[in-house]
Amino acid sequence: MTKPADKIIVALDVPTKKDALGLVEKVRDQISFFKIGLQLYTAEGPEIVRAVSSTSSKVWLDLKLHDIPNTVARAVESANRLGVQMLTVHLSGGSEMIRAATAARANNNILLLGVTVLTSSTEETLHEIGIHGQVDDQVLRLAKLGVAAGIDGVVASSHEVNPLRREFGNKIKIVVPGIRPNWSKPDDQKRMMTPREALEVGADYLVIGRPITGHPNPSEALARILDELEA
Repeated sequence: MTKPADKIIVALDVPTKKDALGLVEKVRDQISFFKIGLQLYTAEGPEIVRAVSSTSSKVWLDLKLHDIPNTVARAVESANRLGVQMLTVHLSGGSEMIRAATAARANNNILLLGVTVLTSSTEETLHEIGIHGQVDDQVLRLAKLGVAAGIDGVVASSHEVNPLRREFGNKIKIVVPGIRPNWSKPDDQKRMMTPREALEVGADYLVIGRPITGHPNPSEALARILDELEA
């Protein structure tokens, strides 16, 4: 049986390598999976992936690739060489781009995740960019596109997990950002749940950033979340 700690990915949304490795050191006895996103990767480049991996931790490289198919394919190849366990592409890039990404992965064990609708987005956000309809409809539409093109899983808010499970069962992994314990601030997240609620609706992985990284004692914050999940 998978332990709650194995389902948590801590987002290293910090500005420097020193900050990131300091955070890894504080919590890696509790969890083993970390997300490196645009802020940290832009500041430190591929070396930060190697540095986090060298601590025997797993890495999700969350770059949300969205470009012409050839460029995305070459980026996937580069991520393969870095040895990351997860990588994201934007499903709104279309089926040709997604197929180029899945083909570039070859036989590597990398889990390729498709980003559906950002958890900071609302229906108003979609309307601003010309998409008229509900968020969950757009999430399901993009997920179907991604699965047909060979994606392994999707990134979606906890509120879309139920319709995704009804459509795909356990065929795909569902990674849920925008997780906020009851005692933390929502920040810029619009569609969120507590860690326990997200697991109960069927999320495979929970991505937690600021409630841990912004806490005066990250290990204590993580322990509090784990206690809630294990209760």
